[in-house]
Amino acid sequence: MTDTAWHMSVDQGRANLPGPDPEDPTFATVFKTPASEALFYAPRERDLQEPHDRDEYYVVVSGHGTFINGDTRHKVKPGDIMFVPAHRPHKFVDFSDDFATWVIFYGPTEDAAYWSDES
Repeated sequence: MTDTAWHMSVDQGRANLPGPDPEDPTFATVFKTPASEALFYAPRERDLQEPHDRDEYYVVVSGHGTFINGDTRHKVKPGDIMFVPAHRPHKFVDFSDDFATWVIFYGPTEDAAYWSDES
C-alpha cells in the first residue's frame, strides 16, 4: 500500500490519453495500489468494455449518455456516480463526443498474484 497522497484534475486525466495500450487508447491508468486503481476513460464511437473481475465506480466528468448496468439503463451526465459489481455486463451507449469518466476499481481480483509482494 502507498502512503503517497495525490490529486488529478479532469484536464490532467484527459492529457494522459491515449493510454499506453495500443489496443485501447480510450483509457489511461492514473493511479494504482494493491487495493485500488483509478483510470480516466473516454470511449469514442463505441464502448467496448467487457465485465471486469473487480467492483468499480464510474464518476462522469463531461458529456452525457446512457449507462447500461446489467438489465438497467440510466441517463448519465457530469457529477453522476455509478456502481458496478464484478462480472456484471455494463457499457455506455449513445454518449456525446466529449464524454469522459473516472473509473475506480477496488477490492481483490481473481488473480492472486495481484496481492503478492511482487506486484
